[in-house]
Amino acid sequence: MRVIVVGIPGVGKSTVMEEAARRLNYTVVNFGTVMFEIAREGGLVEHRDEMRKLPIGIQQEIQREAAERIAAMDNVMVDTHMLIKTPGGYMPGLPQPILMALRPDRIIVIEADPVEILQRRAGDEGRRRDADTVETIKEHLELTRMAAIASSILTRASVCIVRNPQNGVERAVSAVVEAMRG
Repeated sequence: MRVIVVGIPGVGKSTVMEEAARRLNYTVVNFGTVMFEIAREGGLVEHRDEMRKLPIGIQQEIQREAAERIAAMDNVMVDTHMLIKTPGGYMPGLPQPILMALRPDRIIVIEADPVEILQRRAGDEGRRRDADTVETIKEHLELTRMAAIASSILTRASVCIVRNPQNGVERAVSAVVEAMRG
């Protein structure tokens, strides 16, 4: 089974996924990491957060190659984003050709309170993030949910929304495991 797990930066998606994958004996594949490896191999970037500032056409080619690599795997949870906030607006993280290449069975959306997301981002010194507000985070959350539903329509994958509140990782992991088994 191939499961796509999405959430905007700061929702705790990777933390929840890693534990759920361990319990289910799945492999976690980070779509952005695969993209970064491809971009770095091509000499296009030195830091992961530079990718979203590349021209859209180059980003799309990198996405395609990453999807092809991941599509060859089974029993994976794909850690990715439905939308990437770029200087030119929101770019689909999983446009139709990428979705069709990945062929997910499930799409799981991890969400958290916008204020908590802002606080989590402020404490993440390893990333180079743009300044955001609670309002821009709310917008990104809403658009991510809409994109997940649209992706479900295209792929016939079920969608599960999982809340990951502060100090609620165990409940979020249990919800992901239940969705995967359902």
